[in-house]
Amino acid sequence: MAHSNNCTSNYDAWLGLFGEVVKALGLEVGKPKLYDTLLGMALQGEPDCGGLLSYGYVSGEHITHFEEGRPLFVRSSDSNFNLANFIRVNLFTALGALKTGLNILLEKESVQVDKILGHGGFFKTREVGMKIMAAAFNVPVSIMETAGEGGAWGIALLASYMINKAEDESLDDFLSNRIFAGQKSESIAPDPRDVAGFNEFMKRYTQGLVIERAAVDYLR
Repeated sequence: MAHSNNCTSNYDAWLGLFGEVVKALGLEVGKPKLYDTLLGMALQGEPDCGGLLSYGYVSGEHITHFEEGRPLFVRSSDSNFNLANFIRVNLFTALGALKTGLNILLEKESVQVDKILGHGGFFKTREVGMKIMAAAFNVPVSIMETAGEGGAWGIALLASYMINKAEDESLDDFLSNRIFAGQKSESIAPDPRDVAGFNEFMKRYTQGLVIERAAVDYLR
């Protein structure tokens, strides 16, 4: 298992800030439209987020050896700092620790991944979460109709399997025959340009962990 502590909390905070800007301008925009509009802009950003770097470490992250977190956004003077790249980097970094853990499974444990079934708020805006995750993990990503309704669904499935499985019934068979059978789903394959862009971002993410460490050590 590759488990990360932080995902959408930090970019939720940023979107909340943008919502305050909209309200301060005397405009009324509902939360669904705000999220769909802003998150959708991530698909207009450069593949590698224009050189931007972000860490959504609201709490510690054991995969990258952080006992505490400091949400952080960093850019160099020549980074392409625009809204599309900013939204994109916050979506990319939501998967940064998970990608680090998945690399351990793939490279050291020889785990083979054919596709990923996504579930949780990351997928609530149509296509965006799927395309970003497909770029991050370089495998097709599928979601079902209820994908945006809660990330705890996966552990609930495992609990159901342990309670309801037939004798000698594998998890694969249980999921295929009892859970996913008849379910409507859609799938997106990784775009090679996005995959290359995410890999460039991950180099920056890994090298920049010393910046996050300094923030934890000195920002009190």
